[in-house]
Amino acid sequence: MTGGIEQTGTIEEQFAAFSTATVSDALDRLGRTGSLLGIAPLGPGQKMTGRAYTIRYVSASTPPGTVGDYLDDVPAGGVVVLDNDGRTDCTVWGDILTAVAHTRGIAGTVIDGVCRDVHRALDLTYPIYSRGRFMRTGKDRVEVAEVQAPVNIGGVQVRPGDLIVGDQDGVVAVPQDCEEQVLAVATEIAEREEGILRMALAGSSIAEARAAYGYHNLQRKAES
Repeated sequence: MTGGIEQTGTIEEQFAAFSTATVSDALDRLGRTGSLLGIAPLGPGQKMTGRAYTIRYVSASTPPGTVGDYLDDVPAGGVVVLDNDGRTDCTVWGDILTAVAHTRGIAGTVIDGVCRDVHRALDLTYPIYSRGRFMRTGKDRVEVAEVQAPVNIGGVQVRPGDLIVGDQDGVVAVPQDCEEQVLAVATEIAEREEGILRMALAGSSIAEARAAYGYHNLQRKAES
């Protein structure tokens, strides 16, 4: 009872067709975590899809280390994922990084922490997802501890190369070891929800439409 959503292009392009809500539902069905709690879009209309390039920060040592020049190594289409341990008292992302990332075709930035110079990102419509904004620099307050290693963002482990999907609802991280399964389940969920909407708009009751397409089992974890 599905309409058949066409799947073409790279897996990143296929995921870009789905909302974070649909991807989150698919992860729930598979019993996997991926929804990044507390990480919100900086501005309206944001959307991004790409592979994670991860950086982990810790409190600065004495003498303090660098906040990092990692951006030169992030490929076009990648998503910068910054684990600043949820700190909101200093930032690890500002206008220079935003401008360079935008120019180099980086898909967006995710921060477990805060950003600053938000005017630049809003002017360029560069996607940033974070815990908020605050103007104080992270220099001499935090330093890079690891690059391209697993990080924790919003209670979810994100590994280098994991697929990151962001929109107005927030961000989900799809582990590489199950991304094909997540894509298949997301496709099924989207098709069934489209069927429910068609039936309801054609005059069926919500109860009838939901029953016809198994709405109440869409996100339920499959029995093993």
